[in-house]
Amino acid sequence: MKQIEEPARQIDVIRETDVLVVGAGPGGLAAALAAARAGVEVCLVERFGCMGGNITVVGVEGFAWYRHEATVEADGIGREFEERAKEMGAAVPESQSLSYELDSEGFKLVADALVEDAGVRPMLHRQFAAPIMEGDEIRGIITESKAGREAILAKRVIDATGDADVAHRAGAPTRKTPVEEMQAASVMFHLAGVDKRAFMEGVKADPQTYGDWSTGEWEIETSGKEDKMFSPYLGKPFEQAVRDGLIPKTINTIAGTWGAAHDTGELTYMNLIGLAGCDGTNPDSMTEGEMEGRRQAMRAIDALRAYVPGCDKARLRNFGMSIGIRDTRKIEAVYDMTDTDTREQGRHEDTIGIYPEFIDGYGILILPTTGRYMQIPYRSMLPKRIRNLLVAGRAIGGSKVAHAATRNMSCCAVTGQGAGVAAALSVKHGTTLEAVDITAVQAELRRQGVRIH
Repeated sequence: MKQIEEPARQIDVIRETDVLVVGAGPGGLAAALAAARAGVEVCLVERFGCMGGNITVVGVEGFAWYRHEATVEADGIGREFEERAKEMGAAVPESQSLSYELDSEGFKLVADALVEDAGVRPMLHRQFAAPIMEGDEIRGIITESKAGREAILAKRVIDATGDADVAHRAGAPTRKTPVEEMQAASVMFHLAGVDKRAFMEGVKADPQTYGDWSTGEWEIETSGKEDKMFSPYLGKPFEQAVRDGLIPKTINTIAGTWGAAHDTGELTYMNLIGLAGCDGTNPDSMTEGEMEGRRQAMRAIDALRAYVPGCDKARLRNFGMSIGIRDTRKIEAVYDMTDTDTREQGRHEDTIGIYPEFIDGYGILILPTTGRYMQIPYRSMLPKRIRNLLVAGRAIGGSKVAHAATRNMSCCAVTGQGAGVAAALSVKHGTTLEAVDITAVQAELRRQGVRIH
């Protein structure tokens, strides 16, 4: 590949802080709030113009759609996202669970309020460009924006980019799922012009279950108990559209779930487009996925108009601002979570929170309907070789099955809160992240309302 040499330059240090969080998705937002509430100065860097990540940028509104009567959860900041959204009119009851669906637009305001209340300094519209290193210690980051390149220094850094961007570029060992094995990317969209009464009558006349997910191109492993449970699944309209020639036979993966039907005629959180082979670390791949996803979404809308009651006048309301990525890099952590941890209620002395037995990915769907849960170990957020750095969110260390659980937004919030507290106490007590007093971390997490055991 042809190369050029970039001239050396002086970069202004625009801010110094105790804890710097890179990425303001569910994990990063929770990390920043937790660190600030633990009593340190926090800066939160985000490449988009809002916080919330998958919730706001991608349009994934089902934050805790796994929740049923016997589900046991960590609560903490993740639950606070729901409660604050309800208070601010940015949530409605979710269609398949006991949770609330977060309004992707309204949650932008919820995140603004949470950050302002906690005293976090938000730094939006800044793209992470490079780590600032001294040997094996990260000392901050360089960002790129309309203001050019800027430097932010910090005593501790939390990588909540989702793709382990900071850890990877700092030299920490990471693994990237082979592209052909990555979970599909998604382009989310929302509809307007839907007759809610007619649509819901159609759902009641032909209710779908999680067992119906194993059709067409997918085979889903369940525990069996999920197979007859209601799911807001849409598959038949698209199968019919292929048979009738409305959708080309080459596009046989359009299927999925809807989120909430509103009295206003909106049908939100349409999770129907799955794009295999999209690499979230490759901008060319993402460009292709964005455009193909939008094309497929319009074909899906044509099929909904033709075959689904109440949708004959449906129209596109909006797409998410960015394609949704489920799977790219993960760190090689001090401890990588295992299949057994995930499937058999793993227990750890350094737990920073629990997560219900919810596995969704790589062809597995298990819902937490029996009270089972696992503990998330602090060590899974500690990357090897690099100091002063924690990783929160879907890039923590673990197997593929573990990733199918921990990638979910609500678990990202659990790891984010744990990372934020650990980073804050490391600063306050003058210890390294490796040597932080885990008992003190757990005590602060409990004070913040987290169930850790």
